[in-house]
Amino acid sequence: MITDYSLKLNTNRSEFAKGMRDGIPIGLGYFAVAFSLGITAKAIGLSPITCMITSVLCHASAGEYAVYTMIGAGAAYIEMAIMVFIANARYLLMSCALSQHMHPDLSFSHRLFIGFGITDELFGISIARPGNLNPNYMYGAMLISIPMWAAGSAIGCFSGGVLPERIVSALSVALFGMFLAIIIPPAKENRIVGALIAVCFLLSFFFSKLSVFSGISGGTKTIILTVVISAAAALLFPRNEEETQPSRIEDAAQASQHEKEDA
Repeated sequence: MITDYSLKLNTNRSEFAKGMRDGIPIGLGYFAVAFSLGITAKAIGLSPITCMITSVLCHASAGEYAVYTMIGAGAAYIEMAIMVFIANARYLLMSCALSQHMHPDLSFSHRLFIGFGITDELFGISIARPGNLNPNYMYGAMLISIPMWAAGSAIGCFSGGVLPERIVSALSVALFGMFLAIIIPPAKENRIVGALIAVCFLLSFFFSKLSVFSGISGGTKTIILTVVISAAAALLFPRNEEETQPSRIEDAAQASQHEKEDA
């Protein structure tokens, strides 16, 4: 007979393994992009160890690049803090969206640690999970992707300017291809999601070209578009909560199947 504890244990193990599996392609993309970021850190005189610690604590390319740029310019700590806050402000919106995808009884410590690990790509795979997000899924993805981001930046910093500029530029493009791999499957399954993604691309392009928005930073444009498009989508295409929440019977059946496979 399967107890509630064994069901929960098997489910946690399965979700952790799925998170690690989904974190591998993200980690590979992170390694490539962080490599070029590490070269930037080398140019301003940072050591590989410092670069690696920075990547663990602030695993966001825009935020890290802003820090390295301001270090090179000799900016004060408070100026760096404000710049990083502005560059990474979009993660506040992602955290709010992901919190609605969690079970109401999930502890504050789990929420805090998940919030620390949110990146664009990890948010993408987590928000796409059916039902309430199991924190172990996020932990598995973080365990693979964040160390590879840190390793890529440290190795890039160690290598310095050894690689040709063309190769470094090519490595930077890898992250965009990986992000497309995350958003395309949901777009193929749901026409509304696909249409919203297309709208996001078009509006982002127009925002970047219209002179009236030229004085607004890229991060602020992203926040404005995210709020406007997501609010409009929520009003025009509301989702039935019952359709997004798997039943306990389905959870138990899945856990039972995983237990049989492990045996």
